[in-house]
Amino acid sequence: MRMLLTVQMDTEKANTAITGKSLPATMKTVFDRIKPEAAYFGALDGQRTGYIVFDLKEPLDIPSIAEPFFQDLGAKVTFVPVMTFDDVQAGLQKFGSS
Repeated sequence: MRMLLTVQMDTEKANTAITGKSLPATMKTVFDRIKPEAAYFGALDGQRTGYIVFDLKEPLDIPSIAEPFFQDLGAKVTFVPVMTFDDVQAGLQKFGSS
């Protein structure tokens, strides 16, 4: 299932990860596993935030995806199922045929 993973990083822990050069390693570890379709970065509520779209193969993968962000960055992590416009259209066609 396509997911939007939002990673809102604690400022102090992210600063430490940046100056200590561990932030790229944390991201690479997770990205190598989930192979994101897209990843964008910006600020939300004054905190560094990553917006990562990927295919969640199994719900049991959620802890192993989230833990590096919790432990290394003190991040607030959310997983939201998302669809493309084509997915929405197909779902609405299915709804209309029932």
